[in-house]
Amino acid sequence: MNLAISGHHVSVTPALREYVTNKLERIRRHFDQVIDVNVFLSIDKLVQKAEITLHVRGKDLFAEASHGDLYAAIDSLIDKLDRQILKYKDKRGDFGHDALKHQAPTA
Repeated sequence: MNLAISGHHVSVTPALREYVTNKLERIRRHFDQVIDVNVFLSIDKLVQKAEITLHVRGKDLFAEASHGDLYAAIDSLIDKLDRQILKYKDKRGDFGHDALKHQAPTA
């Protein structure tokens, strides 16, 4: 997994980088086939924003969150991304093998 963290009007400190990396472990626990991760952190006046683009095979997943605290924005961002990953994983694994549910009942 390639990880790129960048910031706009915010310096990406080692503590911030470690916090994002630790939070991304939750994503890797659910889905380990992540190719690239791009994290963009920004501060605009009082709004602190976190964006992430996750590249998996065949799809790019994007999430963003804003909050007054950058760490809270990252937490919210990871929650959103986790839901997207679980949905993607569920759709990817569903190949229509539930044919028994769609059969007419036999008498």
